[in-house]
Amino acid sequence: MAAGSDVVFVDGVRTPFGRAGEKGQYWGTRADDLIVKAMIGLLERNPSLPKGRVDDVAIAATTQTGDQGLTLGRTAAILAGLPLSVPGYAIDRMCAGAMTAATAVAGGIAFGAYDVAIAGGVEHMGRHPMGFDADPNPRFLAEKLVSPDALNMGNTAERLHDRFPALTKERADRYGMRSQQKVAAAYEAGKIQPDLVPVAIRSESGWGLATRDEGMRPETTMEGLAALKTPFRPHGRVTAGNSSPLTDGATVSLLASSAAAKELGLSSKMRMVSFAFAGVAPEVMGIGPIPSTEKALKKAGLTIDDIGLFELNEAFSVQVLSLLDHFGIDDEDARVNPWGGAIAIGHPLASSGVRLMIQLAAQFAERPDVRYGLTAMCVGLGQGGSVIWENPHFDGKKK
Repeated sequence: MAAGSDVVFVDGVRTPFGRAGEKGQYWGTRADDLIVKAMIGLLERNPSLPKGRVDDVAIAATTQTGDQGLTLGRTAAILAGLPLSVPGYAIDRMCAGAMTAATAVAGGIAFGAYDVAIAGGVEHMGRHPMGFDADPNPRFLAEKLVSPDALNMGNTAERLHDRFPALTKERADRYGMRSQQKVAAAYEAGKIQPDLVPVAIRSESGWGLATRDEGMRPETTMEGLAALKTPFRPHGRVTAGNSSPLTDGATVSLLASSAAAKELGLSSKMRMVSFAFAGVAPEVMGIGPIPSTEKALKKAGLTIDDIGLFELNEAFSVQVLSLLDHFGIDDEDARVNPWGGAIAIGHPLASSGVRLMIQLAAQFAERPDVRYGLTAMCVGLGQGGSVIWENPHFDGKKK
């Protein structure tokens, strides 16, 4: 295959996301079983793909230990029934793990080294809390390379409120409430369920089936949000209602060159236009998607006005709001997270990047009037990641 090939997003699926912890639906489920279940669902949805044609499997996890360790891409490939000839590897870029898995294999496809690859992520935050068993180098604090706040994501969100007074708690709460409402409406309209792979679960009461995201609170009100505690700071602004909950879940996607997709009879739900990652001061981690989006737009030769749909990861309301303010976009802009986001669905760290892609692909199919979409997210330790996609259904007609 010639170098410089177009990279297409063929398909993506995910498990329902569960609440982390003993009361969550996946407490009795292994992390690797979650990603394997998602991979099997993806392969079943694309029966025209010969399994031996998968050139590589990249699977991300933030806490690579226990049932999330042991070179996940390779172990998951074997467990999902791919031939032993299919290699795999593991990736860690914290919250942007799955996003980085997708861009890494896309680079291989564009270069001509791969025709077809699988990219995804898993996080079992109940079994493996963020930073669990990590041993940060003492120089980080001793030499003041980062603020002590930088290793606590909630504190970094409070720092954004400090830095930008226009980012009020009321705006953050309202954004969180709207996310809950939009996810509930998307479920009601059957938008999200087609891309969910049911997972058999076991608890003290016996066997069951996980078919829905577990963190949704559609009954959320502004009054209820105003009364929530601010765990990261007395009289702070970051609460459980304007943050993503701790979550377990897995996502997986199939990417290919446009030529290979055509040869194998695979769909092309999106075309990758550009991607970029950027670094910022770790203590204001949430502004990371601003420079990464500017870089990705510049690489693509586009402006923010060209983007017709935004899928922004809602680690915290304030993180999305800071990006919207920077680019002059209204909090209620209909292009932004039309089906809600991580505040309601959950944010299983390394898997969230592909969830954004799955939702954007589904929206593209409904919106031939939209040509370009953006998936973007903040990343722990002061980074941002952005991917720009083109809609193959675009017909140039305004709605």
